[in-house]
Amino acid sequence: MTTVAQEVPVGVISTFQTPARSRHPEVTYVEQAQQAAAGALRAAGMRPDDIDAVVFSMAPTFFMGVADADRWSIDHVFSAGKPFFRVHTGGSTGGSAVHAGYSLVRSGMYRSVLIVGAERLDETPDAQEILNLTFDVFYERDMPLSTNTTVGLMCSRYMAKYGITQEDLARAAVRQRGNATANANAHLKGHITVADVMASPMIAYPLKLYDICPRSSASAAMVIGNAEIIEAFQSRPAFINGIGSRSDTYWLGDRMVPTAFSDCGELGVAGPAGAEALRRAGITDPLHQIQVAEFYDPYTLLGYAQLEQLGFCEKGKAALLDADGMWDMHGGAVAVNPSGGTLCSNPIGVTGLIRAIEAANQVMGTAGDLQVSGVHRSISSALGGMAQFANFTVFGDDLR
Repeated sequence: MTTVAQEVPVGVISTFQTPARSRHPEVTYVEQAQQAAAGALRAAGMRPDDIDAVVFSMAPTFFMGVADADRWSIDHVFSAGKPFFRVHTGGSTGGSAVHAGYSLVRSGMYRSVLIVGAERLDETPDAQEILNLTFDVFYERDMPLSTNTTVGLMCSRYMAKYGITQEDLARAAVRQRGNATANANAHLKGHITVADVMASPMIAYPLKLYDICPRSSASAAMVIGNAEIIEAFQSRPAFINGIGSRSDTYWLGDRMVPTAFSDCGELGVAGPAGAEALRRAGITDPLHQIQVAEFYDPYTLLGYAQLEQLGFCEKGKAALLDADGMWDMHGGAVAVNPSGGTLCSNPIGVTGLIRAIEAANQVMGTAGDLQVSGVHRSISSALGGMAQFANFTVFGDDLR
């Protein structure tokens, strides 16, 4: 089995995503998912019969109030009569779905896999109440912790440890809102300043409104395949060169003791997950071997923390290097979130999949107005729970 896995290349054949918006009242959930599935097949010149299996990327169904919507979607994403797998790891669902699809092809079980999903985050009156279900019901949920307050605590710890200011973190929002002006699918976009971020309403110190992602709805799909499918449908695939993932303990208190697996203030769980993906891809110097990073960053701190954990720069330096243009889309050492990233669009159930799509598109040369020149390697990430899950995927223009 190990020998077979090593001999099977896995490449991205095509991708598709719908625009991220607050609402999509013109379609139902399953119609939204079908738009992505049909779009990815159309982009590859494939028919439903060319797909061997389907991986469905779907986070909690509480957001739209329909139980088991994955089962409702089977016919609409051309999966009737085929193996169908639902993946759910919170915010990291989209990245986990890519890893699941990759494993199905890499193992030799299937020639081709459609990875697809949709999100209707707008259909709940209070998304934060649902997100708060992430926390332990006995010890944490009544504190009251939320994703905003907990990341605020992470930011405070990080700022105190490295002497970083709120203005330093704000640079991520400024850069990525600017990048997103070229992205027709981005939810938030526009040219803002650090002063604009600082003037936006305080949500949970030190996080202001512009430090935080929007609530988005969208759908996305990716088709991946083995050598046979690549030869038939794609002359310039993005090969999946390496994957890595890690899970941390559910209880936040257990991450703040001397024996903790990682430092929650630095997104420590990303370190070993990213290192595994880089090692499998044969990358020893990410700053000089990777040209584009599409990181899952619903808060301004999180992209910087991932850059540091993966070794693109020293810890505590990523935000400072942003001021020097290090992570700019054009002219920077590494283009970080040229699409605008999760700070600009966050349809949770497919956000990690969209990060992978954007990274793969850069390698395939299909990123359109977002295309960075000379891309041979890219990396995407996804984070889930309260930084409980982290996964990374490395894409390349040749096999590794």
